[in-house]
Amino acid sequence: MTTKTNAGRFFEDYAVGDTLHHAVPRTVGAGERALYHALYPARHALYSSDLFAQSCGLPASPLDDLVAFHTVFGKSVPDVSLNAVANLGYAQGRWLAPVWPGDTLRSVSEVIGVKQNSNGKTGVVYVRTRGINQHGADVLDYVRWVMVRKRNADAPAPDPVVPDLPKALAASDLVIPDGLDFTRYDFALAGEPHRWGDYAVGEIIDHVDGVTVEEAEHMMATRLWQNTAKVHFDTSARPDGSRLIYGGHVISMARALSFNGLANAQMIVGLNGGAHANPCLAGDTIRAWSEVLDRAETAAPGVGAIRLRLVATKGGAPFALRGEDGKYLPEVLLDLDYWALMPL
Repeated sequence: MTTKTNAGRFFEDYAVGDTLHHAVPRTVGAGERALYHALYPARHALYSSDLFAQSCGLPASPLDDLVAFHTVFGKSVPDVSLNAVANLGYAQGRWLAPVWPGDTLRSVSEVIGVKQNSNGKTGVVYVRTRGINQHGADVLDYVRWVMVRKRNADAPAPDPVVPDLPKALAASDLVIPDGLDFTRYDFALAGEPHRWGDYAVGEIIDHVDGVTVEEAEHMMATRLWQNTAKVHFDTSARPDGSRLIYGGHVISMARALSFNGLANAQMIVGLNGGAHANPCLAGDTIRAWSEVLDRAETAAPGVGAIRLRLVATKGGAPFALRGEDGKYLPEVLLDLDYWALMPL
């Protein structure tokens, strides 16, 4: 019998310096936008209206930044996290160009770190992934690290290499889309009056609303993004027999909930860091709060940058993040640090 199927990579299959060219480019369009807005309560005006985007200096409404993220991420899953136990975190993410309906995206990753865990059964793999459009231009790049099973527990551990990653991108590292201009920004159509200058460093915003995650919508989302990680589909892949909700699903849900209080934080342009603190399962109700970490002016007319911590929880005390031991509280699902663009 011959075998033509692919079981995916295991921890011992990765080496620092490997370049992974991910299969199946994806052309994205209005269908992805409609499905994204059906899956999440996404309402940011710049991604909902061509006319609003044109009033902000863009030729049309681009696809949501997280559509680009999920698409690029999904391409990488068969080569990076098919046999993952969990996706652990992110750093150094930059949105480099808008993604427009009709663009075709592909992904390439470089292995930049490996470290076997003390149990000898799993290890952590660090990759830098680039999303590339049909013109060969990078639209997104980011680092993520993922815990991957070993094929053979007796396989020797590689020399550990853990990349030195900055805690945050400098505001000067952010890429502002060509033509973006918020000097004629319509706050009434955007949904809130709050400008960049209305937010103070240290301010905490309760986004009030909650959404209960259901099995069906999560399965639709992972299929939409062509994310084939076994823990999201196969109940035998986890000891408790549950399907793990895709971490990106939690990110998009929390980002959409943040509209209430941050409706004018229009474009995500930087991902400083992020951790999926605890697993999310069907039936969990996601709530979100944000903390303002920093602010910076940009060279674009009327455009300011705001650095935000976005926390998603499934209950617990308001605004609580870590326990006395320094570890994330069990009800915390996501701790995401990002830069967004907002009208001055």
